[in-house]
Amino acid sequence: MIILVMNAGSSSLKYQLYNMESEAVLAVGRVERIGMDDSILTHEPTGGIEVNRVSEILDHNEAVRKVIDILTHREHGVMASISEINAVGHRVVHGGESFKQSTLVTQEVKQEIRRLFDLAPLHNPPAMMGITGVELNLPGVPQVVVFDTAFHQSMPKESFLYPIPMVLYRRHKIRRYGFHGTSHDYVSKQAAKALGRPLEELKLVTCHIGNGASCAAILHGKTLDTSMGLTPLEGLMMGTRSGDLDPAIVPFTMNKEELTLNEVNSMLNKHSGLLAISGISSDMREIVQAMNEGDSHAKLAFDMYTYRLRKYIGAYAAAMDGIDAVIFTAGVGENSWPVRKAICEKLTFLGIEFDEERNLERSKEARYITKDGSRTSVLVVPTNEELLIARATFEIVKSS
Repeated sequence: MIILVMNAGSSSLKYQLYNMESEAVLAVGRVERIGMDDSILTHEPTGGIEVNRVSEILDHNEAVRKVIDILTHREHGVMASISEINAVGHRVVHGGESFKQSTLVTQEVKQEIRRLFDLAPLHNPPAMMGITGVELNLPGVPQVVVFDTAFHQSMPKESFLYPIPMVLYRRHKIRRYGFHGTSHDYVSKQAAKALGRPLEELKLVTCHIGNGASCAAILHGKTLDTSMGLTPLEGLMMGTRSGDLDPAIVPFTMNKEELTLNEVNSMLNKHSGLLAISGISSDMREIVQAMNEGDSHAKLAFDMYTYRLRKYIGAYAAAMDGIDAVIFTAGVGENSWPVRKAICEKLTFLGIEFDEERNLERSKEARYITKDGSRTSVLVVPTNEELLIARATFEIVKSS
């Protein structure tokens, strides 16, 4: 079965094409700057040469058509015909309480995703554009939606409810949902394999840390708690997001600086985090470089970032009444050895025996960065959300 995986953003469309017999990636690519006259299509067939094309791509429908055209291109394509695509899987950020698992796209499912636009106004509408684009360009091909929030729907009420009037939950479903669910799901399963133990026996803290970042307490294969909340703003300090703060800061700042709701929302989501404290960048690589060159603001940003992450790991170990392993994944988690070192060296109370040499190694496979015999293991596990989406799509389409 050939499955096309799509991840649509407001002005972008990422894709991967899989042959599910071997789970081999046939091609990867992305369309950027959708809606502009200098849109960029980047296409890389496995074993082939990367192709870059600049043209006007006005909407997601046209972007999907461009993707299909390049996948079936005589020279650069990997298929003879679009009829070879058996199904399409989509990443959808917010499923609310409506979707506890991945599901086949139907008229009712589309209506519900639209109803949830208010909960994810920057993410769900583009996902719907991607679904519509596939309907227009690949009529009759089954589509599956995989939700970032679905994996976290196992949280108990004491974890997902906020201590605010219950009427707000009943009327508007204001609660903790959590995000990066596909990544936390994938790496927890990969970690269990690397540990050689059933996932159902393990107590794990998974740390998906990139420009956006979240932690999850995974107890016996299910989410007990996770750091992101109603939106992806809550929790860890991130590239440009503040993470946790005193809610009173919002009205106080609005009053003192005469900010509108949109302005303060933009401040917390786009002008806070590493960028705000360092004053130079939201990219951890640039933060570490500046820190090593003596920049005190960069060092403060680094220290705040790692301190907050350590607090969450310790809190989640307490919430689960123990811990077997900590998992690092995503851009920062997989690639920034200084971040991992700063965190692990101050978690010795958990029984973590950090291994400096292992921490410096690079691998595309799951690997330990603790010493043999460490009571609590720490692993670096490369995430692969697209593969999880492809697998979910395969299983749902096959069974239906």
